[in-house]
Amino acid sequence: MKYLPGHPHQLPAGRSQLADYEATHFYFEVAEQVATIILNRPERKNPLTFESYAELRDLFRALAYADDVKAVVLTGAGHNFCSGGDVHEIIGPLTELDMPGLLAFTRMTGDLVKAIRACPQPVIAAVDGVCAGAGAILAMCSDIRFSTSRSKTAFLFTRVGLAGCDMGACSILPRLIGQGRAADLLYSGRVMTAEEGERWGFYNRLVAEDDLLIEAQGYARMLASGPSFAHSMTKNMLQQEWNMSIDQAIEAEAQAQAICMMTNDFHRAYHAFVAKQKPEFEGD
Repeated sequence: MKYLPGHPHQLPAGRSQLADYEATHFYFEVAEQVATIILNRPERKNPLTFESYAELRDLFRALAYADDVKAVVLTGAGHNFCSGGDVHEIIGPLTELDMPGLLAFTRMTGDLVKAIRACPQPVIAAVDGVCAGAGAILAMCSDIRFSTSRSKTAFLFTRVGLAGCDMGACSILPRLIGQGRAADLLYSGRVMTAEEGERWGFYNRLVAEDDLLIEAQGYARMLASGPSFAHSMTKNMLQQEWNMSIDQAIEAEAQAQAICMMTNDFHRAYHAFVAKQKPEFEGD
């Protein structure tokens, strides 16, 4: 049975669980509080369709209410991450749409980026092989990016007569790798090698091809075992502080930290530290 996010398995106060969610347009599972999303059209290098865009958007929105997911891994099947929008199922039909239809599509794709950035769980992209167009955007808007040495990342939009300003690229990419490097990639549409990506700060680390998913899921489990409220607060502040002055950011962080100090995670950490400081034997 296919469950729509947040519906039959809903919990009180709007909370839900996604372990039983059966995705239609990609592979999805939850294990040890880590959700793994695998774009699963390996014969075409995992392109996106209208339907997979919409389902991914809805799923990431539902993650905001999921009690059983503390971190997310996003990857692709068959030694490629994602080749972008499907040429036959997206690009072709777009040439037949009128302006309102085109704007509805571009807003939907932007809504997926917003949903990934807004979901409280850290999102780890595990990138191998082709990572192009909208696939590069999915990696870009994730919180952490792991890659293999054979990944090829390209923001291809100008190669098909479109602007490089797609799905937030002109805002997010310069913050990751710098204005000049982002301009190079977005104007030319050229491939960024894995080595460039790591050196420039786009990729957090390069790992062996056979270890990619293992490393990404292990990192996700490490985060999932930690203070989930604090992680969600950190992610929230990383997004919000882009639009703040330094003084505003310092005040916002003071308020955020005071809220975290009220949580059970903070109190448990303190008591665990105190317990470790006690001598093994105290008197006779």
